[in-house]
Amino acid sequence: MFYWLMKYVVIGPLVKAVFRPWIVGRDNVPASGPAILASNHLSFADSIFLPLLIDRPMSFLAKSDYFTGRGLKGWATKVFMKATGQIPIDRSGGKASEASLNTGLQILGRGDLLGIYPEGTRSPDGKLYRGRTGLARMALEAKVPVVPVVMVDTDAVMPIGTRIPNVMRVGVVIGEPLDFSRYAGMENDRYILRSVTDEIMIALQRLGEQEYDDVYASTVKDRLPKSAVRR
Repeated sequence: MFYWLMKYVVIGPLVKAVFRPWIVGRDNVPASGPAILASNHLSFADSIFLPLLIDRPMSFLAKSDYFTGRGLKGWATKVFMKATGQIPIDRSGGKASEASLNTGLQILGRGDLLGIYPEGTRSPDGKLYRGRTGLARMALEAKVPVVPVVMVDTDAVMPIGTRIPNVMRVGVVIGEPLDFSRYAGMENDRYILRSVTDEIMIALQRLGEQEYDDVYASTVKDRLPKSAVRR
């Protein structure tokens, strides 16, 4: 009920009226049943606009830091994240990664839509980077299709490091679902996982025509001085 109220009564109508977002390929989202929506990641705003522009409710796996802030700001952020269907996860690796996988599988097991950013973090410079294989493992284990999604101009609306968004139009382009049933039972083969992940990233690159760099975005962020990372 809370999600519905925020999407259709409180937040959704206001955001749509101000930013006038557009969408292409809405019908590519399955009308029923579980699926993973794999999106490029340009801005914090990605997690706002995508859920608002599709008909079905969906959940995102979001870093737990967004849910643990203190004071009024921390409370407001937590409420907002819950309102947009986001689920807190620990991204520190190891057992935390396994817990994140299980959380995603639970969402898919309910027959719901799950949103994932295969790059693992926001792009520091607008390029599309190498995908993490956790997405592939989840798709194969849950036996669900992966729908490629490209966010357009969300980085201009809310660049990394800013708190107040710029008012301009943004878009969402949704591609045809990718079927990986041919790899059934191979979710523990790391070569298959890499192949599936790369196929998803190729679909994203073709859909959005972003420049692709076959390294992890987190590695690029670690190498760049703070002044060189896009804000």
